Amino acid sequence: MLSENEKRIQELCQELGECLYQQSQVKTFNNLGEIEETVRDLMIQYVNPEIGNFFVKTSTEETTGRIRTVKSILGELPITEKQAKKLELKPRTQMSPMLEKNCLLLSGDESYEKAAKKIQSLTGIAVSHSTQQRLVHRYHFEELPSNTEVEEISIDGGKVRLRTPKGEPLIWRDYKGVSFHQLGVAAFFQDNSALLDLVNSQILAKPLICLGDGHDGIWNLFREIGQKHERIEILDWYHLIENLYKVGGSFQRIEEVKSFLWTGEVDAAISCFEEWSEPQAENFIIYLNKHKHRIVNYGYLQAEGISIGSGSVESQVKQIGHRLKITGASWNSDNVPQVLRHRCSYLNDYLF
Repeated sequence: MLSENEKRIQELCQELGECLYQQSQVKTFNNLGEIEETVRDLMIQYVNPEIGNFFVKTSTEETTGRIRTVKSILGELPITEKQAKKLELKPRTQMSPMLEKNCLLLSGDESYEKAAKKIQSLTGIAVSHSTQQRLVHRYHFEELPSNTEVEEISIDGGKVRLRTPKGEPLIWRDYKGVSFHQLGVAAFFQDNSALLDLVNSQILAKPLICLGDGHDGIWNLFREIGQKHERIEILDWYHLIENLYKVGGSFQRIEEVKSFLWTGEVDAAISCFEEWSEPQAENFIIYLNKHKHRIVNYGYLQAEGISIGSGSVESQVKQIGHRLKITGASWNSDNVPQVLRHRCSYLNDYLF
């Protein structure tokens, strides 16, 4: 049974529906979609702001002071300085928190132009692509928590295309991504010290599992994390096998080498190439000797539930690149760090 208040709401809605139908000046709707769009637009224009304003006044018990217009999911709301303070609305902002989050959620995965089109289609509220971009560059994105013990980390790199003066070729520069397994990902543009500060500020397990590919720059970073005796450095299994396949040769030989590497038997794996003089085999032996201390018993570690590949962070870095490498996109170098924070916040599910 409906309460008296619920009955009253129904009665008012019927009356409101009649008024809005007359206001629409549409005699016949061809389909439900037309009704949905018309009702939504009328609600945003006439109804939602009035109801929102009532809630603001009633909850804050404030009505005086200088007014600014705030664009929200409900439509445009007049908010006084005192109301804004009580509602924890940021100074000088012209967008509501919910509208901001929705914009950031869209632009975290696609271009500002597409985000502008989608936000209007989804909410009926227009937010231009330039406003979307300004929002990203002034927003304070949530950082990774530092109160959870980190047992495994991976580091990988990506590239971003930078904007150059007209007539000059575009250039590519590196950024680094670090994945705290089961915790989240962070990325830094030409700022290894900031990456190391973040990692070393975490509660690091002892020992700490450090996963990486064969790139020297990655291991140089790991060297600055914790103490040497507190780290277990592991060469990514999938990168290791990828390099093995580049050597070529018979399937039987490849499988034999692979089985030795799976159990960490590097010398036995190298012995399989003793009769080979091809450059690719010699290069692979050099690679194995260089990372010998990082080639572990992968089978045992996997059975113990320890990661043997940096697929997580590599996948995350590729997903970061998905936003940075949108067709035709190039970036002002000063803006890249904030764009990376935005993308990582999106990937870490902080915008939901």
